[in-house]
Amino acid sequence: MRNMIIASTSTIHGTSFLSYLLPTILEEIKNQDIEQLLFIPYARPGAISHDEYTTKVKTAFNNSDIKVKGIHEFADPKKALEDAKAIFTGGGNTFVLVKMLHDLDLMVALRKKMYNGAFYVGTSAGSNICGLNMRNTNDMPIVMPSSFKTTGAIGYNINAHYLDPDPSSTHMGETREQRIQEFHAYNSLPVVGLREGSYIRVKGQEEILCGEHPARIFKQNHDAIEVSTGYNFAQITD
Repeated sequence: MRNMIIASTSTIHGTSFLSYLLPTILEEIKNQDIEQLLFIPYARPGAISHDEYTTKVKTAFNNSDIKVKGIHEFADPKKALEDAKAIFTGGGNTFVLVKMLHDLDLMVALRKKMYNGAFYVGTSAGSNICGLNMRNTNDMPIVMPSSFKTTGAIGYNINAHYLDPDPSSTHMGETREQRIQEFHAYNSLPVVGLREGSYIRVKGQEEILCGEHPARIFKQNHDAIEVSTGYNFAQITD
């Protein structure tokens, strides 16, 4: 049974790191009597070190009884993943994250944990890897993964940090919607645009939109649609 939080971002503007997700995370961890959270820091936002990123997450949990440990701190990362009851994969560069997970032979192991009921939290890049592949990331391809395939824990791709077109902007580049339309010129996989502050709460067969904002669903050869909080994304692949 899947038990996941798939969030667009770790931080809403003007708030502290993870603060808007912490109540839900802590409630679930308490319900399952979990003592340790395994953190996957491989996406390395701003190219910070794995230790620096892990420290940031530890600080967010300072006022709880949860122990946070980075997967890089273990001699055997795969065994650490296989033993984990709760896993958090942070944001950063999706190319870097996916490369590391494939290089260390962790992608399939992570998928198994997701489907076997481990509590999983992903933000940004950590959410991108919940889809079937990483082809809807916004990140620069600064490294080359051995494969674009990700966990396939959900039947569509995520576009995190989704931005709506700004009619007053003088920017002449493509909008996020146009980029997704380019994707659909060659691919049939649905894409969900998650706005900041929104997340998908996955429990078993349900994939419910939570947060303050609607999300946008893109399908090949269809007009994009807006869906409101409470929408179940499990139906979009029917």
